[in-house]
Amino acid sequence: MAKKFKIKRGDIVEVIAGDDKGKSGEVLQVLRKKDAVIVAGCKVAKKAIKPTEENPKGGFINKEMPIHISNVRKVEGGKS
Repeated sequence: MAKKFKIKRGDIVEVIAGDDKGKSGEVLQVLRKKDAVIVAGCKVAKKAIKPTEENPKGGFINKEMPIHISNVRKVEGGKS
């Protein structure tokens, strides 16, 4: 059976541990198998991408990485 969390996509959360402590943002995705969430603007990593047809030059993109669910706290005022 899949795990159930109180945090859902669209909720506003605050990061309570790690490098982005104190930042808040909207939950973009909940990763139930990894017990993690992806928060907009938090834990951003620079990723190299290979050249493709859409992006013939390749290069770098900034991508949000997963944060463990125990390191975020739901903030009032998010989507209910």
